[in-house]
Amino acid sequence: MQCCRSALVGLMVLCLCSQPVVSASSEKKEWKLTWSDEFDGADGTGPDLGKWTFDVGGGGFGNDEFETYTSSLKNVQQRGGNLVITALKERYTGSDGIERWYTSGRLKSKGRFSQAYGRFEARMKLPLGRGIWPAFWLLGDDASAVGWPQCGEIDVMENIGEPSRVYSTLHGPGYSGDHAISAKFNLQSGQRVDDAFHTFAVEWEPQKIRFFFDDALIVERTPKELPAGAKWVYDHPFFVILNVAVGGYWPKYPDASTKFPQTMLVDYVRVYSRAGQSQ
Repeated sequence: MQCCRSALVGLMVLCLCSQPVVSASSEKKEWKLTWSDEFDGADGTGPDLGKWTFDVGGGGFGNDEFETYTSSLKNVQQRGGNLVITALKERYTGSDGIERWYTSGRLKSKGRFSQAYGRFEARMKLPLGRGIWPAFWLLGDDASAVGWPQCGEIDVMENIGEPSRVYSTLHGPGYSGDHAISAKFNLQSGQRVDDAFHTFAVEWEPQKIRFFFDDALIVERTPKELPAGAKWVYDHPFFVILNVAVGGYWPKYPDASTKFPQTMLVDYVRVYSRAGQSQ
């Protein structure tokens, strides 16, 4: 079965940060760029299919989402040097025969690129509204073989309609769904996720994963924080996913206050490795 982000009902939040723990991430001179997309294609064109594939369908993706993901340019295109993922309010029946009330886009680098360890970052401007669920996340590339959550999932950034808060989460066997290991990060006063671009990143090495917002450390995770007997599954390649979900158990569902279209802009995605680090 295809893996997906879980229904995060009653999410276990283990750390709340209202200010950065430290001022900056590791010196970037330590990193070597291994893969990127700057989304500089001509306006109105689709993403580079040498780097990305689409998830499509309206089956809810394990979260009771209300959208159908499509490969249509109205939902996913390059424009102005950005990747533009747009959620629209429209009745739509996809090739799976499921009728839904919204359409959106979900890109993944599965089969094109995956990497174990390194720095994964994206510069993004988020949509905002009740029931709108943008995310930048990583999934173990053995998902088809071992299933979810055994494959592991690293949610670099998720937002559930809160203008000044983002979440960073790990899912694995014994700590997934409403038992996931998560941190919520409150932006500094006056900052919002939807009025400017921000950089979201993880720096991942054996036995350690650090989450960053604009190069400020949110939280560091190690195997010591797992439930007793749980397995640390972050020791193999993961691929990248970008999407905007509409509705779901965790963010709940759009209401009269939710304006459409809802648009996520991605300036770039960049992946680095450390010199000499095994991948």
